[in-house]
Amino acid sequence: GYRVSLQGNFFGRNHMYITFPEYNPRRHIKLDPPLNIQSNATASKCQIWWSVPWYLAEILQYELQYKEYSTSWEIALNKTLSSSLPQIEIEATELRSGIAYIARVRCKVSENEDSYHSQWSEWSQTTVFKRPGVPKLSENILSTRTMQFLFIPLSFGTLLYLFWNCKLSSRSRQKASPALMFPRQLLSFSHSIICTMGILR
Repeated sequence: GYRVSLQGNFFGRNHMYITFPEYNPRRHIKLDPPLNIQSNATASKCQIWWSVPWYLAEILQYELQYKEYSTSWEIALNKTLSSSLPQIEIEATELRSGIAYIARVRCKVSENEDSYHSQWSEWSQTTVFKRPGVPKLSENILSTRTMQFLFIPLSFGTLLYLFWNCKLSSRSRQKASPALMFPRQLLSFSHSIICTMGILR
């Protein structure tokens, strides 16, 4: 330990003031910020990692701060890591799709460490990342699915129309047999339905 004092000339007289009677540098450390912060974002999560001196890696704790790129750091989100590993994963649900984000990290000696004590370091340099957008279905796929959903009600309506049309026409036509006309039209329409189903598939 050390004794820290201040000495100076005040009002023509020399004075000495004891600032810290017992000063232990191991209890008053300010670390350098983490280095080489990098990121990799996918549709499911964003991984962020950085580096620190190897001899400090096991006794440090970290705080991550991130925000949308266009906003102020005053409204940034903070995450204090429980692990001493120099990395973190952010779930995609915490990020807006297609929006650029910026992140930075700082470190200090863990509260669980008895040998040393420190304050937070300055913030590291930043890394920028963006969650990829969810791919949209093509217009052809959307059009095919729409046709599949409309196919059943349209087919049912057409069958009703043909049924009533045959019923009305059978009254006005005496030569043609109603029992034969409707099956022929239904057979023709069924063939059209089968062809349409093949095209949609």
